[in-house]
Amino acid sequence: MNEKDILKLVGARIRVLRKKRGLSQESLGEKGGFHFSYIGQIERGEKNVSLINLAKIATALEVNVAQLFTYVHEDSELTEADAVMKEIVMMLRESNQEKIRIAKNVVREILRGND
Repeated sequence: MNEKDILKLVGARIRVLRKKRGLSQESLGEKGGFHFSYIGQIERGEKNVSLINLAKIATALEVNVAQLFTYVHEDSELTEADAVMKEIVMMLRESNQEKIRIAKNVVREILRGND
């Protein structure tokens, strides 16, 4: 993988996250303190964005920086099990700590039954 490929993958991931949140390039730029054209250049893999700016973009997208480097296949390429796990993770992300703890205990008990 060359440098340009990395820039394109990160840019594509930012675009996917931005669109999932219903944000335009302009609104993401405003939230992160950037001009919309800079966001477009990043998404197209034309800019080698700094870590500081990636952190600002992640904050504006309400994700952690690591999620900008998580390249996932389109949903149509996911196995059924992957799709279910993705759905569970999304539900957990929207839950509070107590519900997450309860879910963890339920899953532990279910899996314990498979031993």
